[in-house]
Amino acid sequence: MGILDFLAKLGLAIPSTPRPRRKQTLGRRLLYTFFVAAIFVVLGSVPIYGIEHAGRLPLSPVVSVVLAMRQGTLAQLGIGPIVTAGLVLQILVGAKFLKLDLTNPEDRKKFTLASKGLAIIFAGVEAAGFVLSGMYWTNPALVPLWIKALVFAQLVWGSILIIMLDEAVQKGWGLGSGVSLFILLGVAQTFFNDLFSFMKAVPPYLPYTSHREVFGLIPYIVYSAINGTINWWYVFAERMAYGYPSILGFIVTIVIIVILTYLTVSRIQVPITSPRLRGIRTRIPLQLLYVTNIPVLLTSILLSDIMLFATLAQGAIGYQTALMIRRFLSPPVVFAFIYEPIRALVYTALFLGLSILFGLIWIEIAGLNPEAQAENLVKSGLEIPGMRRNPKILANYLARYIYPLTVFSSIVVAVIALVGNVLGTYGTGTGLLLAIGILYNYYQLMIYERTLQMYPALKRFLGEE
Repeated sequence: MGILDFLAKLGLAIPSTPRPRRKQTLGRRLLYTFFVAAIFVVLGSVPIYGIEHAGRLPLSPVVSVVLAMRQGTLAQLGIGPIVTAGLVLQILVGAKFLKLDLTNPEDRKKFTLASKGLAIIFAGVEAAGFVLSGMYWTNPALVPLWIKALVFAQLVWGSILIIMLDEAVQKGWGLGSGVSLFILLGVAQTFFNDLFSFMKAVPPYLPYTSHREVFGLIPYIVYSAINGTINWWYVFAERMAYGYPSILGFIVTIVIIVILTYLTVSRIQVPITSPRLRGIRTRIPLQLLYVTNIPVLLTSILLSDIMLFATLAQGAIGYQTALMIRRFLSPPVVFAFIYEPIRALVYTALFLGLSILFGLIWIEIAGLNPEAQAENLVKSGLEIPGMRRNPKILANYLARYIYPLTVFSSIVVAVIALVGNVLGTYGTGTGLLLAIGILYNYYQLMIYERTLQMYPALKRFLGEE
């Protein structure tokens, strides 16, 4: 039995949500999506029984958003096991280490089950890391073994519930995917906390300082104005140096949302024609952000996983080593380019390089490369004016569009995420980038579902019945 078969059998250990017998109406799917979101919020609000505190070191805001983690709760592991398992298997399939044809329904089913099985393994490894690191207790050596086992079981159980919720949404009970929904919830929660939280908090970047102040921007301004201690320069920009929300961060957030919305709907047109309809020409629209937010998502997942495992392994590699890894892999604020230029430049170069690399890898894995697009054109009976219907010739022509577009879009999304992180945007720059892409996908899904409702005959034509 191969590794994929073993992982697929392990994936069967998790109760599987059955597909609905008939396609659910849009209203019902929205209702189920709301229920899934509510359950996830509850999981992220229920503290783990048996712990003394949520953890000695706070998670990086980017890690919390990208992996949808809620420290010290049943959603502690978030979507980390799911996305890490999917990323590992996608890379192995794309590199041909695992021989799977994802267009084949049987291979696709095996891949899905193997992803679930690998996610269970990652959940167990991460849960064990959280427990063995002793981060939940002041003196871990005095904690009874049964308490640690109970905490481990709660972490794994919470992760399994999240896997089941994601599967339920993907199988047609909800809209989109659970992973996207959970990321969106995390970004929205972080955004509103940055703007409206009235709780006093320790600065995220200075966890051991005694300095505390009201976290949310609006409550802080109101509190300072009432006490006559308001410092407008501090509120406008200097506040972000400590990880608190600032006015500059809010302005940059709005600007980035506008820019991302424009780039998301922009297209580059490639002219084509059909030999069956001579004289009629049309164009294929290639999205300007050809790889959408995938490069930044994969880069953020990789860096977040490294930081997470460094935090959990600090007992083995040393506290100072774990702290150094966290600092070099955490997004710098704008002041870091003045006071810690080496760290800021290393992170910037690493983030850009990995984003470009993942962008190029993704178009190969997802069938978006020139060869696959040329094959699709030939199979569809379409051709490019003035060129023979030869897949190799068409692939060479499309490569002039696709590869530069891939590199360009990877750089654009990486720079937007970096600028957002550096200038303290609400929900982090990476989170905003992911959230805008997810919202646009939801918008497209809603338009598609509404069109099917308005024109029922399309359901038979598209095989939706």
